Amino acid sequence: MEKKEKIGLVVEGGGMKCAYNAGILDVFLDHQITFDYCIGVSGGAGNVASFVAGQRGRNIRFFTEHIHSPQYFGVKSLLKTGNLFGLQYIYGDLTNTTGKDPLDFPAIMKNPAEYEVAATNAVTGEAEYFGKEDMKQDDYRPIMASSAIPAACRPVVINGVPYYDGGISDAIPVRRALEKGCDRIVVILSKQRDYVRKPQGMRFLYSTLCRKYPKIIEDIDRRHITYRENLQEVFDLEKRGKHLSLRPAST
Repeated sequence: MEKKEKIGLVVEGGGMKCAYNAGILDVFLDHQITFDYCIGVSGGAGNVASFVAGQRGRNIRFFTEHIHSPQYFGVKSLLKTGNLFGLQYIYGDLTNTTGKDPLDFPAIMKNPAEYEVAATNAVTGEAEYFGKEDMKQDDYRPIMASSAIPAACRPVVINGVPYYDGGISDAIPVRRALEKGCDRIVVILSKQRDYVRKPQGMRFLYSTLCRKYPKIIEDIDRRHITYRENLQEVFDLEKRGKHLSLRPAST
């Protein structure tokens, strides 16, 4: 009997640009398109959670409705939590069982698809991956960690270890999908094909705010290089016919 191919889904982050992948994920739900393995990074991590839960329309509400709350982003969130982005509000207050827009966590656990998020270990600067087995109902710290932008957010602590945004160490984790046994991969990117990431500006700011974590500063310093390497992996898979990428025509 011929072995069934394992199909993976990789979803890049990108802040408000994740509204793009939110729409695509809803179309997948509309057409009952499923995957054996799903991984998201940063804002893509939360969007993939709603997709795996089968909650059509939930992601779009975070970009069109919930974003207007001062607790979502801004000075009020910064003064109250130390985070410019209200990670506890987004992935806690809104997302928990008693929240305004709860995540159907039992549906995630029932879904046979593997689900992972990428985060960056603040001590080592290396990418680490959390599965749904690392989450609990109303405790979505792995998703928060994947979205904790250095300098704009405090690190999220899991099992005593601080973590930052997965995008600084593995923005497009196709290699992880291959390691997990995927034969073919669909990648949803947040930027157009010819996008070139420039070296990060405001180095004094992030090097000061992240001074406790020198490896994170190193990651940010070379993020434009890491991102180029991520994209090259995507392009290499395209040439081999093992990958389909979806990306905006312009951003």
